[in-house]
Parts: sequence; C-alpha cells; structure tokens
Amino acid sequence: MLYLICFGVPMLLALYAQGLVKTRYAQASKVPATFIKRNGTTGTMTGAEAARIILDSAGLQRIPIQRINAGALTNYYDPQNKRICLSGDIYGGSSLADVGIAAHEAGHAMQDAENYIFLGMTQKAFPIARFGSQFSFWLLAIGLGANMMHLAWAGVALFGAVALYQIINLPVEYNASNRAKKHLASLGIVNEEGLSSIRKVLGAAALTYVAAMLTSLFQFFYFLLRVLASSQRREE
Repeated sequence: MLYLICFGVPMLLALYAQGLVKTRYAQASKVPATFIKRNGTTGTMTGAEAARIILDSAGLQRIPIQRINAGALTNYYDPQNKRICLSGDIYGGSSLADVGIAAHEAGHAMQDAENYIFLGMTQKAFPIARFGSQFSFWLLAIGLGANMMHLAWAGVALFGAVALYQIINLPVEYNASNRAKKHLASLGIVNEEGLSSIRKVLGAAALTYVAAMLTSLFQFFYFLLRVLASSQRREE
C-alpha cells in the first residue's frame, strides 16, 4: 500500500499534467498571436520575435535567440552560454502557444540577468541532482540487498538531493511564467483574450513541475522509511 501511494499517486498526477499540456498546447497552437501594429493594421508575431521584444525591453539585447534542431516543446534558456534555444516549431511559429513558451524562456534570461536567487540555487544543485537521479536507486538496491547500510543511506541522501532540486526549481518556473505574462501584456504583444490562453498553457506546464517535485518527494520518503526499517531490523 505504501508503495502504491508513493509511486502511484505521483505517476497519475504526472500523466494528468502531461495530457493537460498536450491538450492546451494543441488548442493554443490553433490561435494566431495577433497584435495591432502602429499603423492600425493587424499582424502576427513568431515566438522568436516575441522573445526578442521582451529581451530588448529589459535591456538584454546581448542575449541571442537560436533555433535548434530538437523535438516539440524542447526549449530552454542556456545560462552558461547566455542564450535562448527554441525548437523550430516555437522559433518560427506564430500561435499563442509559440509566443507564450518563447516568452517563458525570455523570463529565465531576465532571472539570470537579475541574479534571481532560486535560479542560482538550481544551477548549483543541478549537477548533484543529476548524479543522484542516475545512481541513487542503484546504491539503494545494492545497499538493501547486500545489507550494506552505508550504501543504502548514501542512496537516500542522493534521492533527497533530487527532491531538493525539484523543490527549488518550482519558484524558478513559476516566476519565469509570471514574467512572461506580465511582459506580453504590458508590451501589447497579445490581448487579454490571448493572454488567457497563454495562462492555460503555462499553467499546465507548471503542473508538470509540481508532479516532478511530488514524485521525487514521495520516492525520497518511501526509501527513507525502507532504510530506517532495515536499520532497525539489523539492530534487533
């Protein structure tokens, strides 16, 4: 029962979040991101153009926006090389979904420029979390199976590092989305109706990070209880 709760509940939430992202992205992808030009006519804007306007308004003309050969929804801000990387569909797409996702990545660039504390924390924690996601399970399996509790506790610690990273990452993603929505509205890139659709897309995307955080937390507590129980039996 404990296993089903700790693994089944987060998995269901993750599946729900992924389905919601696909549904809302598909809906917003059908609506062009129209805006009113200075001459009064209506035009459309690509994701790359929207991100460029947002960056320039924040004084970040030095940040390039690059098109990458990657799958759909594979977009990220590269803090090491100070660049925004957008997949082809987002870079050249002119739907509300494309503009919203590109604006979200521009939000990360603004965080970096302002030394947003949680972004700095995630950058420092990421190498440890990546190591933990790769090796924590093996340490636990070997430690519990061979009754080598020092390895089991090392595995629990690494699971904890993964969970901590996911917790720290939540405010980073929510803050980037809030920045995106704020600048899209204030710069007149989308109207209120368009902003409502973008809120739904970004909100669904944020739910995937909540699911990832809960998954890592539930796994951490499950393995912590397993190792504690094994340690108590060993002492008895």
